Amino acid sequence: MIDSSDGTCGENTPMRVAILGCSGSIGKQTLDVCRRHRDRVRVVALSVNSSTSELVAAAREFGVSHLAVADAARRNDSCLAEVDEGALVDFGPEAVVRLASLPEVDVVVNALVGFAGMHAGYEALRAGKTLAYANKESIVCGGDLLMPLVHDGKLIPVDSEHSAIFQCLVGERRKDLSRIWLTCSGGPFFGRSRDELSDVTAAEALAHPTWTMGAKITIDCASLMNKGLEVIEAHHLFDVSVDRISVLIHRQSMIHSMVEFNDGVVKAQLGSSDMRAPIQYALSYPQRWEASVESVDWWSAGPLTFAEPDESTFGCLALAKEAGRAGGTLPCAMNAANEVANLAFRDGACSFVDIERIVSSVMDGTVVERVESLMQLDEVDARARELARRTLSEVRS
Repeated sequence: MIDSSDGTCGENTPMRVAILGCSGSIGKQTLDVCRRHRDRVRVVALSVNSSTSELVAAAREFGVSHLAVADAARRNDSCLAEVDEGALVDFGPEAVVRLASLPEVDVVVNALVGFAGMHAGYEALRAGKTLAYANKESIVCGGDLLMPLVHDGKLIPVDSEHSAIFQCLVGERRKDLSRIWLTCSGGPFFGRSRDELSDVTAAEALAHPTWTMGAKITIDCASLMNKGLEVIEAHHLFDVSVDRISVLIHRQSMIHSMVEFNDGVVKAQLGSSDMRAPIQYALSYPQRWEASVESVDWWSAGPLTFAEPDESTFGCLALAKEAGRAGGTLPCAMNAANEVANLAFRDGACSFVDIERIVSSVMDGTVVERVESLMQLDEVDARARELARRTLSEVRS
């Protein structure tokens, strides 16, 4: 369970930050926060999957000397010759993981997408770094391994919902926590029937009503799988059972989540729909720096509405909760199946409702085991992906 003790650098000492996945949505917004607070933050390490030109641009702007490219096939990209003299560039997934434990790093921002981020998060915690993470899949799949490595103040969530819960619990006794209300925009298909979802396109699913995010997470938001992953994430982070975490549709995305206490009091965290706010809080905690986002004009904000999610229509949420209750290796298998199905839908290889079918089939075909090691989870992930691909072929035929 994460706690709210002070785990950051001194007030007058710039923290040294590694940003893993600096060319993605969260990575770019983290760089925005670092630009605004150059006196407080020094970027010392950066990684990308394959976007070498963006890596070089960011490295030159911030004077970064430790760089990693996960896709080793980009080793000969001509732009890499433009990195500053003395900068070290390494290649392959292992190179990204090595950045997480560099002696020069105080805080690791894990903005990697999907299961690939789990090893980096594990190594960051093992090395005693503060982990500001947006890679929810690492906790969903490996929470049983990562959470025992967490020391006070060393794990700070970047997801807006989990940052909100974290903030609401500052100064509170955890034993007084009764329920978590995990807010959800409902995505672009809120209110539609299952029949109406059968022929929606990836372009429609990518049109999120309130947030600007990467393609994978945006599709997950449309299917409500993202909220299911966040339920499992909150279960691990705050040591609360899945059935004490209630998903609440809130279309305006201005209440980022709420916590309810034993006495019936509910505390909420509100703000604009801008990921730079929780990113900055993860870097500044327990301080609060000058805002990197516009304040909300609450006089003109309009009414706030709430609804219960339709789990019979958006069955991915129900599947994720089922996996969270079962625990063990099932969340890892479920996540792998979803990553395969999500990409297939984006590529036009299956329908939107097939995402749920593929995930459900893989879960049914998974033998649940106790989580023992990262190597075991790598094997579970690989088996689930292969089963998902076979199921995808059957769906297409």
